[in-house]
Amino acid sequence: MPPTERIRDHAGQGATTVAAHRARRRLRADRARRLADLLRHQILAGGFPTGILPHESTLSGDYGASRNTVREALDLLRAEGLVERRPGVGTVVVARKYPHGLDRLMGLAETLHEHGRVTNEVRTMGPVAAPLPVADRLRLPAGTDVLCIERLRRLGGLPLSLDLTYIPLDIGTALLDCDLENTDVFRLLEAVTGRPLGHAEMTLEAVNADAHSAAVLQAPRGAAVLMLERLTHLADGRPVDLEFIRFRGDRITMSGLLHRSL
Repeated sequence: MPPTERIRDHAGQGATTVAAHRARRRLRADRARRLADLLRHQILAGGFPTGILPHESTLSGDYGASRNTVREALDLLRAEGLVERRPGVGTVVVARKYPHGLDRLMGLAETLHEHGRVTNEVRTMGPVAAPLPVADRLRLPAGTDVLCIERLRRLGGLPLSLDLTYIPLDIGTALLDCDLENTDVFRLLEAVTGRPLGHAEMTLEAVNADAHSAAVLQAPRGAAVLMLERLTHLADGRPVDLEFIRFRGDRITMSGLLHRSL
């Protein structure tokens, strides 16, 4: 075989070897991610009541995964801040996520009452001229004053969410003298209007925390937070509460019961 052909043949074999190595690495990463998803579910569902995960060899047998895959999966959970490795103890759960249901219209304190006391630090509150998108959503003329409230909400003393709320001023004025530090706005709206809340339109997405939000929530700057945008209506259909809520993604998990209708 001529030298040039031998060089080409050797180069081709090298490329094939590199491609095969990359394929194996991707496969191993996929397996680790899938196992991490299963372990995360077990952790959040209370599947490890002692707070300590089984030994790597036990996890390997229980989930039919190699030891390397188990180690990589645990590394992913450690990177999330969900578990950590402690010498002489093993892998322990160090963070707790709280379930936030999406199938009922409830305030945060109502939703999480089983997990501790929710308190609110009112950071700002007062009338502002409604930005055009806010006025449109609340069905108000452009420039109409609305009550704007920003609250830092804590569960068990730990920062959980940063809430920005806009309320029509004819309703919001009555909230100025209410106990916003210890009461959900939903309850206050029903008390002030004398009417029940009806439904809400909502979107949920992940966004990067800006410097202000990160500092208030005591989260790393640029960390992903869950942004819940919700427009709540009274039972008669009037929109009365537009909220932009930033949740610490490492402390909350969203869940709901969905039905398929044909």
